[in-house]
Amino acid sequence: MATVAEAVSRAFGAEKMNVELLGNGDAHLHWHLFPRRDGDLEGYGNQGRGPVWWYPMEKMYDEANCPSQEELEELKSRLKKEMDE
Repeated sequence: MATVAEAVSRAFGAEKMNVELLGNGDAHLHWHLFPRRDGDLEGYGNQGRGPVWWYPMEKMYDEANCPSQEELEELKSRLKKEMDE
């Protein structure tokens, strides 16, 4: 997962990377990678800083934050390039 986190960080210009490993009630583990940049919480949190869950859920999951198919392909391409290196 460290290799993937490094690739995500490079591909998306993260200033830092938050990595979270969870194992919920089912017998499995899963990871969350949060590439972070200064100001990514806008004015929320502690002067715009803090954990991602301080960003309002209604804004986080708003359709306006979903990439278009073209944008998604570009993001995938950038990540694949970093993973291949």
